[in-house]
Amino acid sequence: MLEQIMNLDVVEKVLVNFIQETIRKNGFQNAIVGVSGGIDSAVVLALLQRALGSEHTFALLMPYKLSSEDSLKDGKDLCEQLKVRYEVIDISPSVDGYFDRFPTDNKLLMGNKCARERMSILYDFSSRKKALVAGTSNKSELLIGYSTIFGDSAAAFLPLGDLYKTQVFVLARHLNIPEKIILKKPSADLWQDQTDEGEIGVTYKELDEILYRLVDLRLKSGEIEKAGYSKQTIERIKSMIISSQYKRTMPQVCKLQPRTVGIDFRYPRDWGK
Repeated sequence: MLEQIMNLDVVEKVLVNFIQETIRKNGFQNAIVGVSGGIDSAVVLALLQRALGSEHTFALLMPYKLSSEDSLKDGKDLCEQLKVRYEVIDISPSVDGYFDRFPTDNKLLMGNKCARERMSILYDFSSRKKALVAGTSNKSELLIGYSTIFGDSAAAFLPLGDLYKTQVFVLARHLNIPEKIILKKPSADLWQDQTDEGEIGVTYKELDEILYRLVDLRLKSGEIEKAGYSKQTIERIKSMIISSQYKRTMPQVCKLQPRTVGIDFRYPRDWGK
C-alpha cells in the first residue's frame, strides 16, 4: 500500500527543494553525510548530490573493525559514481581505546558507542568543510526510536524523516541506487551480522503497514487487527512509539522566565529574509 501512494517525481522534487532551502537559510553551501553502504545513506547522498552538486556534497565512511567490507566497498563505489569527495576513517582505534579502559560484553553499548563516535567525527568534519550534517533516519526508525540518541539521530536535518523504510526502497530505485545496495539486508552496522529487522523483531513491510495505519490513518488497534495483523505485534509497536518519545523532542526546559526557549520562544531562522 505505502509503495503505491507516492508520486516519485514529486517526492524527489520536494526533497531536493527542501535540502536546498535548508542549506541556504542556515547560511551554508555544503552538506556532509555519513555513508555506510546501506540504502538510507545512499539515498540521502544521491539527493544531496542532486540538490547541491558534487562539489558541495561530502561523505564520510567510518567503518569499525567488525564492519562489513562489502558495505565499505559499496559506499566507496557510490561516492565515485556520484563524483562526491569522501574520506574513510577507521573508528576502531578510538572505540577500542575507550572499551580497553571501560570493558563490556554488551553489544548494544558497543554499537551505541560506534554510532556516537561516527556522529562526533561527522560534526568535526562539518566544521572543517563548513557543511551542514544531513541525517539518514527514516520515518519508521524515528517513530519506534530505532536510533542512538546523539548518535545517528543527531543531525541538522532529515531528508527521509517523513518516508517509511519501504518507501525509501522505492525511491532508491527511482534514484538509480545500485541494485546490490537495495538488495542487501538493512543493517545499522552496529556489530557483526547485525540486521535491523532482526533487532526490531518484525519485517519492515509489516512494521510500516501498521505504523501507517496507527499514525497517518489514526486507526484504532482493533481496526488494524481486522486488517490481518496480530494484536500482540500492534501493541508492541505502539509501546515502542510511546517509550521512545524522548528521542523525538528537544531537551525539556524548566520554565522560570516570561519567555522560555522551546516553549514560547521559537525564533525562525528565516525571519527577515
